[in-house]
Amino acid sequence: MTDGIVRLVEVMDRLRSPGGCAWDAEQTHESLAPYALEEAHELVEAIESGSRAHLREELGDVLLQVVFHARVAQEDPDEPFDLDDVADACADKLVARHPHVFGDEDAGTMDEHLRRWDRIKAETSGRESVMDGIPASLGALARAQKVLGRAERAGLADDAPVADGVGDALLALVRRARAEGVDAEAELRAATRRLEQAARAEEQAGRSDTEGSPG
Repeated sequence: MTDGIVRLVEVMDRLRSPGGCAWDAEQTHESLAPYALEEAHELVEAIESGSRAHLREELGDVLLQVVFHARVAQEDPDEPFDLDDVADACADKLVARHPHVFGDEDAGTMDEHLRRWDRIKAETSGRESVMDGIPASLGALARAQKVLGRAERAGLADDAPVADGVGDALLALVRRARAEGVDAEAELRAATRRLEQAARAEEQAGRSDTEGSPG
């Protein structure tokens, strides 16, 4: 397994170094940011497609983004870090946030585990609110799910008044989805795909009728 990671790091180093690829060499964290978003969305599509080959390919594309950013970070004159530093920090974070696995705490229920996760995140990241750290760039449904989840676990805004606007109605649906254990974002994507497929099929049928009719 490590041979593949080492090879990928070496390939990226070659691309980024003198004599490599001019495009790769001029990229920055900022210029690469849109690709990270794009690849994350494509990974979700691959997961939902059920194709193992597609999933493997898209996981590789996401991994490439991590390796690429780590390679760019190595060149920072003030605060350089590399892929090993990224991996070590990630491992440290996982250990710290799972004291029931790597420490002496009881596992407890899933709800207790999630509350503990939120508490440790707040303590270790210096967050002042349970809402801190939710990306503003998340899709509206995904962000609503995240905000509701954080609020519910913290016992906040459970009785917040709901108005009659479309936005409030959508938020109520997201709350219902959470109560039923449903991912609202995934459900809407699936429903949209069904609509898209039906529209494409109707469109194709219309073309076939036109092509088959006598001129």
